[in-house]
Amino acid sequence: MSPPAAKKALGQHFLVDENLLGVIGRLAELDPADVVLEVGPGHGVLTAYLAERVAHVHAVELDRSLEPGLRDALSGRQNVELHFGDALRLDPSGLEPPPTKLVSNLPYNIATPFVVESLDWLPSLELWTVMVQREVADRFFARPSTKAYGAVSVLVQLAAERTGFHPVSRTVFRPQPNVDSALVAFRRRELPLRYADVKRLVTAAFAHRRKRLANSLELAGAAGREEAAAALVAIGRDGDARAEELEPPEFVALADALAG
Repeated sequence: MSPPAAKKALGQHFLVDENLLGVIGRLAELDPADVVLEVGPGHGVLTAYLAERVAHVHAVELDRSLEPGLRDALSGRQNVELHFGDALRLDPSGLEPPPTKLVSNLPYNIATPFVVESLDWLPSLELWTVMVQREVADRFFARPSTKAYGAVSVLVQLAAERTGFHPVSRTVFRPQPNVDSALVAFRRRELPLRYADVKRLVTAAFAHRRKRLANSLELAGAAGREEAAAALVAIGRDGDARAEELEPPEFVALADALAG
């Protein structure tokens, strides 16, 4: 029986070219002691590859129709644990042993929110190696004052540093997507103090991208416009600066200035 077709609504594009597995393994710096979290295992191609090289794999799949094929593909692999459900609602305490790396061909529709939330939601993660849309990969480490730079860029760069990048052809997936993809790897760095406050500030700062930063913060209810403008001046920026002009560390300084 043929495996279930990919579901567009779930952002599924299954990895079918095993030649890419070596690139993933290299970027993920796989070690026999690793505990890997994989989101969206699909038909288990990457899952099986990981299981042969690491201590434990947590594979999280939303699509229950893939369960029979997955269990068949991974039969006999005692170090693979399948979790069925929404990865964005996953209870981290249920992942034992705690994952140290995220290695995934992420479903397109959850790639950005899952990566952003995992930065502080899964503190045990040390290294991310994810296959995402090329524009998403570019956004993670975009520079200020560029079109791709936004809240996601700031949050990822505050929490991690990029260690690898590899463009991926559309032909490695079934069905072939209409967009280019890329593998991007990044390693955790120490989170800023009060990261949750910084995260809220960054989200509010870019909530109204065309507005001045102080106006955006006021519209988002994060700070008064005059208060925000004064805080910008305090960190050496013009009070009329836009969010896209600030470097990631400057948002930490801005949060400190607003906190008094």
